[in-house]
Amino acid sequence: MRPSLLDPLFGGVAALPGVGPKTAKLFDRLLAKPGEAARVVDVLFHLPQNVIDRSARPKIAEAPYDAMVVLKVRVAEHRKPQGRYSKAPYKVLVEDETGDAELVFFLANQDWIERSLPLGATRWVSGKLELYDGRRQIVHPDRVLDEQGIAKLPALEAVHGLTEGLHERAVQRAVEGALSKLPQLPEWHDASVLAANDLAGFAASLERAHRPAALADVAPTSTARQRLALDELLANQLALRLVRSKMRRAPGRENKGDGKLAHKIEAALPFTLTGAQRRTLAEIRADLASSRRMLRLVQGDVGSGKTIVALLAMASVVEAGRQAALMAPTEILARQHYERLRPLAEQAGIRIVLLTGRAKPAERTRLHQQIAEGRADIVVGTHALVTSDLAFRDLGLAVVDEQHRFGVQQRLALGAKGEVADVLVMTATPIPRSLTLTYFGDMDASLLDEKPPGRAPIDTRALPLARIGQVVDGLRRALASGARAYWVCPLVEESEELDLAAAQDRHADLTKIFGDVVGLVHGRLKGPDRDAAMEAFQAGQTRILVATTVIEVGVDVPEATVMVIEHAERFGLAQLHQLRGRVGRGAGKSSCLLLYKGPLGEAAKARLVTLRHTEDGFRIAEEDLRLRGEGEILGTKQSGMPGFRLADLAVHARLLAIARDDAELILRRDPELASERGQALRVLLYLFERNEAVRLLRAG
Repeated sequence: MRPSLLDPLFGGVAALPGVGPKTAKLFDRLLAKPGEAARVVDVLFHLPQNVIDRSARPKIAEAPYDAMVVLKVRVAEHRKPQGRYSKAPYKVLVEDETGDAELVFFLANQDWIERSLPLGATRWVSGKLELYDGRRQIVHPDRVLDEQGIAKLPALEAVHGLTEGLHERAVQRAVEGALSKLPQLPEWHDASVLAANDLAGFAASLERAHRPAALADVAPTSTARQRLALDELLANQLALRLVRSKMRRAPGRENKGDGKLAHKIEAALPFTLTGAQRRTLAEIRADLASSRRMLRLVQGDVGSGKTIVALLAMASVVEAGRQAALMAPTEILARQHYERLRPLAEQAGIRIVLLTGRAKPAERTRLHQQIAEGRADIVVGTHALVTSDLAFRDLGLAVVDEQHRFGVQQRLALGAKGEVADVLVMTATPIPRSLTLTYFGDMDASLLDEKPPGRAPIDTRALPLARIGQVVDGLRRALASGARAYWVCPLVEESEELDLAAAQDRHADLTKIFGDVVGLVHGRLKGPDRDAAMEAFQAGQTRILVATTVIEVGVDVPEATVMVIEHAERFGLAQLHQLRGRVGRGAGKSSCLLLYKGPLGEAAKARLVTLRHTEDGFRIAEEDLRLRGEGEILGTKQSGMPGFRLADLAVHARLLAIARDDAELILRRDPELASERGQALRVLLYLFERNEAVRLLRAG
């Protein structure tokens, strides 16, 4: 149960002053997850992004253009639009002893203007002063005040992120109401940590963040923001460690194999394992053989050989007489893993089956029976593996591929299919160290940081879209020499707003040039059609595959040696790196062409330069974090993983280390959070909605 003192913060925004049903819907759109309602706590955690500085109060003639100013003026003349249906703006001429300016109102409420700006009255007007057609003007002043109003106007005013129809003043009124509902909360930090970092209390920091006294107060480096970031990071680290300690306390079962099956698989490989693969396997086998439950993350860059590591780990469990499962995020990927692993598994005498959501009812029943009776050693599949009606005879190891596509709940659900099954998680998205700690701090981590021998570097070039004709000519030459190529477009349909080439249009264009060797695959195709398009490309029936980013993860066609990415400036760095990794998988020389539409912004330019200069996924991931922030890298905005609202890992990495160390110390001293500080930390966990961790505590 959430502590009752937090109840006022988890009520709906409609409880706040000035928020009616219509405005509440706008707050839902701005702050809540889809289908949910915004709450008071969401308003509190919606911190300002900037400030408006109204301290400049010059005379009209001295006022700077294109800047926010506050002018003391006399209302000289009203210039109403002529004609009843005129679309012309309503203009008000104002003046002081140095000059004059026009206030311009489009689609104006005339009554309001006449009431607020009576002829001859002195008023204070705030807004952006511009020069238009040789005249000074302020379009839609944001404040029109009398002497009493100007006395109350703060010199600095917070600016929040908004949504269409919601105005800054409505947000500020809601923020003030939310701050007034803030209860007296216990202090959950150690006093020495606060003193060492010069941090104030939670409530004082929240108030300072929402009522900035200087521009520096809205920066992530301000002491108020640092305090709030530390609160969120401590909640995150504590929750991860509680999950981990429960997994650790759950006694595991020893899965100690004799190495015979793994040895047969290794002997059948056309290559030798890299040092990183051997090291990672040793770590996994030590976990499997121990009496504690394994929860391990294997990070490997594109093409570092994770799938073979997974197969050899699963073979160790089969040697011990138990079953293993491999869960992939898509049907294509699951089928590809199955096709790649089956010959090696069968050579070693391991029975392997494929189970996806697309299996027909009779086939699914047969497979379920086979798995339940233990006549299948390894099961490869999609999230169909975690459906409630599938039972394993004795699941010993659950392998989850592309972890960030699944939530923590799904990976725990697969692990729960077996009696304390060990869990191995794999990702081909290199994750910066700070993100590994925040999202996967409940796991041990292994790193595959070597590429198998014989991988040639990929020739990466950036070209303006205007040179697309040369790219097509180059493609013609590559196809003549037997190559296959991907052509990646960012959208499926033309969007006037973004002005990007659509995959369907590009497919039509290339088909006119190259004929029916051009295939098309995108996220809106039905599963069987998408698989058929991929299979045709894998088999060489099509030679150019026009695609959206559905080909980003895991698809393996060694014969493909050309990657064209159109509008490369629209993609994130890690995503470009993943797409580039689809080529360079065979013996042939590979190239990646980044087509961009100029002029490029600084961030887009930095992305393309980084990509041209390195193929090191971990370096690329660190740079991507710096340029974009953690939510986009891990896909937390789509995947339901907990993105941060107050912490910014690119800025607050130092605080993450403090939170991690503190969380470890707390749980060593007070594993049940029973002390006075422990009770305060329970409040913190509920405040940041890490309820799962508290439930684990209660479950003992």
